[in-house]
Amino acid sequence: MTGGPRIAAAPISWGVCEVPGWGHQLDRDRVLGEMRDLGLAATELGPDGFLPPSPERRRALLDSYGLTGIGGFVPLVLHEPDHDPLPEARATFRGFAEGGVDMVVLAAATGVDGYDERPALDAAGWRALLGNLTRLAEEAGRFGRALTLHPHVGTMIETRDEVDRVLDGSSVPLCLDTGHLLIGGTDPLDLVRRAAGRIAHVHLKDVDAALAGRVRAGEITYTDAVRAGVYRPLGRGDVDVAGIVAGLGAAGYQGWYVMEQDVVLAAEPPHGGGPRAQVAESLAYLAALPGGPAAGGAG
Repeated sequence: MTGGPRIAAAPISWGVCEVPGWGHQLDRDRVLGEMRDLGLAATELGPDGFLPPSPERRRALLDSYGLTGIGGFVPLVLHEPDHDPLPEARATFRGFAEGGVDMVVLAAATGVDGYDERPALDAAGWRALLGNLTRLAEEAGRFGRALTLHPHVGTMIETRDEVDRVLDGSSVPLCLDTGHLLIGGTDPLDLVRRAAGRIAHVHLKDVDAALAGRVRAGEITYTDAVRAGVYRPLGRGDVDVAGIVAGLGAAGYQGWYVMEQDVVLAAEPPHGGGPRAQVAESLAYLAALPGGPAAGGAG
């Protein structure tokens, strides 16, 4: 990519999620059409089944909406010593390469559906996880793909201590998800200040800090918090989005800013409203930031 950072979309901002029972799932034509109508020209792929599995058909469909696929969320079990994630990962990397999708957004999955509970990692689990991160990053490179690790609520890498252990124990770049980090107990602006060179991909969220605190305290589940609106349009929550964008810009960040304000939909929203209106509000906020990123394609 050239020309500095750019803005991309993500289907989860329209409630499209891999978790069974997450909520009402919008038709992909509506989602892609609303992305296009908002002036976005790039998107992450969304969960398996949202777009055609064939790389060629997927690219053709995105092309028909003026969109480019720039990355995809890939949850894999990395912490089990007797489980090898490489064969599954290799198939994904091949599909990304054949479809022109550059960024593998890896998550350290627990092995169960959803993000409301997770096991603790022991020493053997940590050795397996950190070793697999290195192996998968090397394998992604063989396919010409970039790989980042996404700290994510309800995965094996959620808390600040876990994020720091990955930073100290591996060289794998991070996906800076401003919402998941905050809910997990990491100040995303502080992470930018101390480790900007490790950030290769960004998911932008704003967060209701009070609801986030209730998730950390175990008072409500993560899914219930999303349903209650823990993620806010940019500028309407407690994340210093402006400071994060400014800090990354000062550090020379050249990657994507992916619009990710996760929602759970109860029903089909009216056309022009619902997720489209919230993404439009977030885009307007970004556009008003001095020196902020611009919506656009691959540069």
